[in-house]
Amino acid sequence: MRYPIFVEMGDKKHVFGVVVPNLPGCFSAGDTLDEALTNAREAVAAWLESQLDLGETAPVAKTVDAHLKDFKGWLPSLVEIDLAEVPGEV
Repeated sequence: MRYPIFVEMGDKKHVFGVVVPNLPGCFSAGDTLDEALTNAREAVAAWLESQLDLGETAPVAKTVDAHLKDFKGWLPSLVEIDLAEVPGEV
């Protein structure tokens, strides 16, 4: 499953922040863009694992376009997760 993420660009004094709008409360950060993207994938996997452990299903992701108006100036990207690889009850 592919989840849109949005990255707030960082600099030498600020980390790169990541929000996953389809997964409430799921966010991440990193000192570099690469680190932020890696950490975002880990955050999405952990969020999904937690939901599956609670007996919930993985939310269906909206498109990147559906969120653009809410994240003007942020860098859009996607995190791809194979739900078969996420520990927890499927």
